[in-house]
Parts: sequence; structure tokens; C-alpha cells
Amino acid sequence: MILGFLGTGRIASSVIEGIFKSKLRIKKIYISPRNKTIAKKLSKRFKKITISRNNQQLIDKSNWVFLAVTPKVGNKILKKLNFKKNQKIVSFISTINLAQLKKAIGKKVKIVRAIPLPPISIRKGPIPICPPDKQVKSFFNQLGTTVEIKNEKSSINFWATSGMMAPFYELLKVLSDWLVKRGIKRNEAQKYITSLFVALSEDSVINSKKDLKYLVKDSQTPRGLNEQAVKKLRKAGFYRNLEKSLNGILKRLKKV
Repeated sequence: MILGFLGTGRIASSVIEGIFKSKLRIKKIYISPRNKTIAKKLSKRFKKITISRNNQQLIDKSNWVFLAVTPKVGNKILKKLNFKKNQKIVSFISTINLAQLKKAIGKKVKIVRAIPLPPISIRKGPIPICPPDKQVKSFFNQLGTTVEIKNEKSSINFWATSGMMAPFYELLKVLSDWLVKRGIKRNEAQKYITSLFVALSEDSVINSKKDLKYLVKDSQTPRGLNEQAVKKLRKAGFYRNLEKSLNGILKRLKKV
């Protein structure tokens, strides 16, 4: 299998890293020359990577093409490129839907939208795909856990929640900074907080009893620390604002 990546940002780099840690049989990967610094680093690190002369050469050489550019760049370049008939296209572009992709590409190709996140570099996390595709499902199952979505309108809900990645890291940062301000060394603070949330996430997968509300209830004791924290955050509107943020992202995606 020969793959091509249009775009060499964090998501593309993470997917590529995950591929080379997996058992996927890849003959060669072509990457676009747009970001020369990242492209050179990737080609130097992985022998099977070749930097293409231009985007068209990448498409000409690849069986599968991954669209890992920003919506602005995608709208600009896709119409100018000549894709091959029956080529597999996997798009990571959040605000360009399937109908728009088909119109821009203008060829009979198989298009699947996917939502990989940076943990794919360590072959962890869910990868929603839409529409379902056996080959794409099998591919991403080597890099994490594929979640198939039949309805594209439903898929935007998953795109919206992917917007919580930076807020999650911000939460970890705030907690780590709080410990640092109280005399804890930064490396110790970050190690503790990140390990704590890894453990909590794993526990929630195993012990959620089909509904996370039970974990919320069971982790609190009367007049305990967790009860105090939850009540304070609820009163401050923390969770309400979290939902508002998601609604705002969803509203933006629905405009596409």
C-alpha cells in the first residue's frame, strides 16, 4: 500500500507516527512539501517517507490520499488537483462535508471522513469514520479504535467533542500550575496530574456501569472533598459553560 498525506501538521504527523508503530504493511508514504521543516524531519526519521515535488505527484503516486490540511487550504487546492478514479480519499478536514468534497474532487473516488486526534501517535483513542468502510475501519483499528458512523449529520457531534482536546489539556495545566504555586516541582506536578487523569479515564471505561452518572455519585462522600468540588464547580457554571462551548462548536459545524 502506498499512502499520500496532503498536509504535514500535528494530526498528519501523529497518524504517520502511529502507522510506523503498527503492523500495517506500508510500501511507501508520500508527504506534501508545504511545511518543509516538518517534512524533512519526518523523511529523516522514517525511511519509507518521500517528500513529493508537489501535491499532484503525491496524488499520482498514492493508492490512498489523506487530506490533512486546514479548511481554508482545502477549499483552495482540492479543485486544482487531479485525483485518480477509484482512489481512496480519507479526509481529516472538519468543516468540509462529503458533498463538498465530492464536488471539489470531481472524480468517482471513495471518500471517507475521519477524526483522528494526537494520541493516535501512540495507537490510542477512538477514530470516528463516516461513512462506514471496511478497509478504512481495518486500517484505523491498527492505530486505535474505529467508531463507524452511518449518518454524516450525526458525525458532526463527534467532531464537536474533538474540540474539547485543548480545554482538557488546559485543565491539566491549571491543576499542575496550582501544585507548582504551592512548592511542588513542575515535573512532579505534571507527572502526578497526568497519571491521575489516565487512571480516572481507565477506571471510567471499566466501571461506568453503562452510565457515567454512577461514577459521579460513587466518587463523592457526604461533606467530602469531591462533593465540595463538584458543588462549587456546578454553582460557578463550569459544566454549563462546557456544554455551551460544545453547542457553539456544533452550531459552527452545522453551517457547513
